[in-house]
Amino acid sequence: MSTSLQTPTGSALLAAAAVAGIPPAEAGTGTDFHKQPTARLLFQSAYGAPLTLEVSEGFDLSSGELQTGLARHLGDLARRLRTAGAEVYVTVSGLPLRFAGFEWPFHRSTSGADTFLVHGTVWLADGTESPLHAKVSASMTVTFAEIVAAPEQPYAEDFIYNAIRKTFDYGQLELLKSGNRQPVPVTTRYYSRWQKKFLFTDVTDEQREEFLARKAFWLTVSGGSRASRAPVWLADPRDAQYLNSSEEQLVASTRALAQAGLLTLADEPGFAVASPALLAREEHYRAELAEALGRIKPSFNEAMRAGQTNM
Repeated sequence: MSTSLQTPTGSALLAAAAVAGIPPAEAGTGTDFHKQPTARLLFQSAYGAPLTLEVSEGFDLSSGELQTGLARHLGDLARRLRTAGAEVYVTVSGLPLRFAGFEWPFHRSTSGADTFLVHGTVWLADGTESPLHAKVSASMTVTFAEIVAAPEQPYAEDFIYNAIRKTFDYGQLELLKSGNRQPVPVTTRYYSRWQKKFLFTDVTDEQREEFLARKAFWLTVSGGSRASRAPVWLADPRDAQYLNSSEEQLVASTRALAQAGLLTLADEPGFAVASPALLAREEHYRAELAEALGRIKPSFNEAMRAGQTNM
């Protein structure tokens, strides 16, 4: 596979990836929603589908703030490449979801609305190759975009994925066998200007532990890692943001689950392996999933289900 990308933006991405210790398996150009060129890196995951990083060609990465944000994103990406089910995220409401095919960067709305959009697909990741999925169109206003360092993947993927998870928690997205794009409004209700941070879901210590146990189960099952006992990264800052928690709290909850016999701590901090006792809870988690699926069949969505609306 090629790792040559002879553009200033591509060279900057390759240099940052090298510093993060994750040289890409492939590097090249792509196109965005408006068919403008992008710089695209593909990274091979140790336990599943590859992960990508894509930014607008010509995007200036020279500022200190943008370099810091890119380094943080790549550092997190390096750890995701070592986890089972790297594309899978669970919700507080009990859904395991695989995020795929997001068309970065944001693009301006073509309908005349004063918004930036990013499209992608979220699949049910229950280990059965389920056809259920949601095509989503996440939108943020031009005003809200001022909060973000740049409308590009490294600076927005965390809160976009978390806004989608939260919208599922609200019961406002539906998993279907087919259908048109469903809206995910990213508004200031998810951001505290006073605290200068995103806010999604308040959880207790018990709820945080249950979330991490659910995550370890589903990422192991959906990633086909039962036999290999692949580790799961449980100190993901993306989850910390979603749960309004700190990474230290995630680590503490992981240790509590290990003490309870549900996890085995891995050599790398923040990683753990699902124990046989946790995997034996499959009936419980599948019942929880069935209940969650029942809650995301909102009556307002009948027109969308019938294909009578479009984004």
